[in-house]
Amino acid sequence: MIDELVNLIKQYETIIIHRHVRPDPDALGSQGGLACLIRDNFPGKAIYLVGEESESLRFLIQMDQIDDAVYKDALVIVCDTANRERISDDRYESGAHLIKIDHHPIVDSYGKPEWVNTQSSSTSEMIASIYRSHPELTMTQDAARLLFAGIVGDTGRFQFSNVTSETFLAASELVKLPFDRQSFFNQLYQRSLKQARLNGYVLEHFSLTDEGVGFVKLSQDLIHSYELNASDASALVNCFSNVEHLKAWVLFSEEDQVIRARVRSKGPSINELAAKYNGGGHPMASGATVKSWEEADQLIADLRKLCK
Repeated sequence: MIDELVNLIKQYETIIIHRHVRPDPDALGSQGGLACLIRDNFPGKAIYLVGEESESLRFLIQMDQIDDAVYKDALVIVCDTANRERISDDRYESGAHLIKIDHHPIVDSYGKPEWVNTQSSSTSEMIASIYRSHPELTMTQDAARLLFAGIVGDTGRFQFSNVTSETFLAASELVKLPFDRQSFFNQLYQRSLKQARLNGYVLEHFSLTDEGVGFVKLSQDLIHSYELNASDASALVNCFSNVEHLKAWVLFSEEDQVIRARVRSKGPSINELAAKYNGGGHPMASGATVKSWEEADQLIADLRKLCK
C-alpha cells in the first residue's frame, strides 16, 4: 500500500492534501507532515494544503488558498477522515485521482488506494511509516514536528490504549530530528485566560452519574459570556477526565444551529453511539452532533446504559 502511494505521488506534479473539518493535531499533523515529506523529497512538485484554519492550532501549520483550476490533473489526498461529509473543502473530488489515508474504522469507502489502518494510533503514525519503510527518503525537522504533534494529540501524550510498540518506534525516529519539543508542548497545551476561566466553570458544574457518566452542557450564551466560541469550549473535554469512578464523559458546546458533543471513554466503546447521533470516531474518543438539549439528554441516557 505504501509503495502504491509513493508511486502515485511520483506520477503527479500537483498534489492537494485535505483533512477533516474542525481539525485536531492529528488532522493537521498528518496533512502537514505528508506535505513536508513530499516537498523534502520531490522539490519540483506543487503541494497545497486546504481546509479551514484552526486558530488554536495555527502554530502547527497554515492552509493555502487555491483556485478551482489548480485541481485540474492534480492528485488529491485526504488524511484522517473516515467519511466524505467530514472532509474540509468539498472540492476534493475535483482532482484527477483521489487517495484516502486514515486510521478510523471504515464507515464510508472512498479513494484508491484506500489506506486504512485501524491498529495505528494516528494517521500521523501511518505517514511516519512511509519514511521508516523507505530509507531513500529524507525528513526535515518540520515534518518530524508535525507528525510528532499528530501522534501526541491522538494518544494523549502516549497515555491512551491505542499506543503500541510501533507508536513508540515512530516517535523515537521523529525525535531524532532536532525540533524544539519543549516549545511544541508549551504551545499545544497553552490556554488563554478566558479558557482557564471557562475550565473552572466546567470543573464546578459537570455532573457525574451513578453509572460513571460525566457530562456538562455549555450553552452558546454561556460560552460567549467568556468571549469564547464552541471550538474553544470543546477543547476542554478532558479537563475532568481524571475524576475517580468516571467511565465515560461528554462535553456539549452549543453553536449557531447545532450542539457539538465530544464523547470520551475509559471502558465502553462509544463510536457506535456517536454514529447514532450524526457522528463517529474511535471506540474511546468520538464526536457527535445533536439538534436540541432534549436530544443531548437522550445521548446521556444512552451513554448511561452503556456504562451500566
